[in-house]
Amino acid sequence: METTRLSSKGQLILPKWLRDRYNWREGDEFIVIDTGHGVMLEPSRPFAPARLDEVMAIIAYDGPAYTVEEMDEAVAASFRKGDDDRD
Repeated sequence: METTRLSSKGQLILPKWLRDRYNWREGDEFIVIDTGHGVMLEPSRPFAPARLDEVMAIIAYDGPAYTVEEMDEAVAASFRKGDDDRD
């Protein structure tokens, strides 16, 4: 178990391994929940939960169907290239 220290500005540093594990980056927002025994941080979600049919309606595709292999290769190529939607 690691420890961290509260700064004079009320800031805590979350360990790097934890930030990496959850892909948290500078500027991410969190909801602070008082549990009565301490606090819990929960990442803030920018969008309200949606049903699959609501989401699929906005991403209609009229072209030819892709195979699973083609989709897998596109995802792998994106990772190799280092694409990141969060920038």
